[in-house]
Amino acid sequence: MTKLIVFTDLHMTPEGTTIIGLDPYERLRKGIEHVNLHHPDADRVIFTGDLTHRADHASYLRLKGLLATLVPPAAITIGNHDNRERFLDVFDHVAPDEGGFVQQAIDFPDCRVLLLDTLFAPPYDYPASHSGLLCDQRLAWLDRKLAKAERPVLLFMHHPPHPTGFTGMDSIRLTNEATFYDLVLRHGNVRHIFAGHVHRTIGGSHHGIPFSIFKSPVHQQPMPFDAPNASLSVDEPGAYGIVVLTPEGLQVHNEDYEIARRDSAIA
Repeated sequence: MTKLIVFTDLHMTPEGTTIIGLDPYERLRKGIEHVNLHHPDADRVIFTGDLTHRADHASYLRLKGLLATLVPPAAITIGNHDNRERFLDVFDHVAPDEGGFVQQAIDFPDCRVLLLDTLFAPPYDYPASHSGLLCDQRLAWLDRKLAKAERPVLLFMHHPPHPTGFTGMDSIRLTNEATFYDLVLRHGNVRHIFAGHVHRTIGGSHHGIPFSIFKSPVHQQPMPFDAPNASLSVDEPGAYGIVVLTPEGLQVHNEDYEIARRDSAIA
């Protein structure tokens, strides 16, 4: 059974800097140590974007060094806080697709995993490019990969392709969600959609397809649904996702690794 670990919204910053007083490097380092200790058998550790906070060269270099300490192999795509060209320059071992996008297909015995690049850039015109987009070229790539899939498909992307209930974050979700779902539903082989961007643990279904959204290892989205500012953040424990394929389907777990305990007792 395939096991996947999922990190999203790493928001790495240069050494000596923080986000709302939190050190993204230390938070992610603890998460990687937790994965190495408890899930060294994972088939992939998938990173679904917002790898850095400001898309600067120093942060990408710092992140690359930290990810080199992972025991399981990694698979990476990008989000709205990233710069595609700068990422590919530093992470030169990551091969883009034929269009230059950070997308890839990975086949396991029980599923096909597709990583999608939803960065709405260039131009890097903030705040407009904080929303997500799958352009015609990327949609055509997805169409081909779904058509050739010989097993159930799991999609991993940064931007949720539908509303999540959070006013500010929903204003910068995937902009062409209707076209996306038309394509996905036409193929009928997508079993689950995984995303980040919202910095909350959210699960449900949309158009009959189950989805999971994971928290960040660093800062989280405050819970009030009607907060209009997408940059509002709170200090809550960092987390990652665990996806386990089963003969009947799959299971999705959320590991709040900063407060996780293993010294259990019978209640």
